Amino acid sequence: MASSHPSGPPPQARPWNPNNKFSFTERERWLCIYPAYINSRKTLQEGRRLPKEQCVENPTYAEIRDVLLTAGLNIGVENKVYARELDHRDPKFRGRIRVQFRKEDGELFNEYFKSKKDLLKYACTMIPKLKSRQQGSQPQQQAQQSQEKKGRKGRKK
Repeated sequence: MASSHPSGPPPQARPWNPNNKFSFTERERWLCIYPAYINSRKTLQEGRRLPKEQCVENPTYAEIRDVLLTAGLNIGVENKVYARELDHRDPKFRGRIRVQFRKEDGELFNEYFKSKKDLLKYACTMIPKLKSRQQGSQPQQQAQQSQEKKGRKGRKK
């Protein structure tokens, strides 16, 4: 018996059949977002969708998920890899985010996001503000400063 609990497994994608009518609320119709779309280290040929200046360095699916959830969007996470990724086995490249873009009647789900690029730009502006990003940069700076101090102590005059 299938579980109708919200934390249960997401419904599986159905095979394509042109006679079936998909509504905008079904996951197959939701937008797909891969981390490569907003990765500043990727080229356009490798799948980046925005200008490099607007993108984020090595975003993860979890960061994109957190940002879009706080925006009030319905999302789903799938264990998929972007087709242009060279190393499919690397877990840091895994993850595809599905975002519900339209309601059942075809209206926009959130009036703030009028296109897929609006979603991507929003994610790029909000990911650097995440605590995980801000905390991650502070230990690196402290480590560099401590290495500089250690280097000075060991020198002979």
